[in-house]
Amino acid sequence: MSRTGTPGAVPSNTLLLRRQLAELTKHPVEGFSAGLVDDNNMYEWEVMIIGPPDTIYEGGFFKARLSFPEDFPLSPPKMRFITPMWHPNIYPDGAVCISILHPPGEDQYGYEDSGERWLPVHTVESILLSVISLLSSDKPNLDSPANVDAAKEVRENFEGYKKKVRRLVRRSAEEAFD
Repeated sequence: MSRTGTPGAVPSNTLLLRRQLAELTKHPVEGFSAGLVDDNNMYEWEVMIIGPPDTIYEGGFFKARLSFPEDFPLSPPKMRFITPMWHPNIYPDGAVCISILHPPGEDQYGYEDSGERWLPVHTVESILLSVISLLSSDKPNLDSPANVDAAKEVRENFEGYKKKVRRLVRRSAEEAFD
């Protein structure tokens, strides 16, 4: 399952990723597009998430990267937004904090059930649909925030939070067409 091995042999995880990319190309899913950063590297994907309708993210175009580990699908990829984001479950550096991107097994902090965490059956599509769901929520989950400042603003000044998000949405739309 790794990138190394018999010279000339294609690792099975590369074939899996190639198959998922082909499926997303042939049958696009509403709300996002995905492709390779470099055609020679199946382990780095670029993603564009379109702000979900009827949410404060509507109208936005959010660029992100999916980085797959050598032991994928046994371990989850990492996802990081390139576009600036303001959300309690997205770290200030853009790293996405959702259950299905957490390594399999028990949560040492007790916030998640092991069934909510990464499972090898997850696909790029299921990951991106989970992120769209995260952005679609009326009130973000504040149980274990990745961005403490955004969580604090949601709790103490929700209107201010929404205003900041809408500003980022406008900027993302402007940059998408530059």
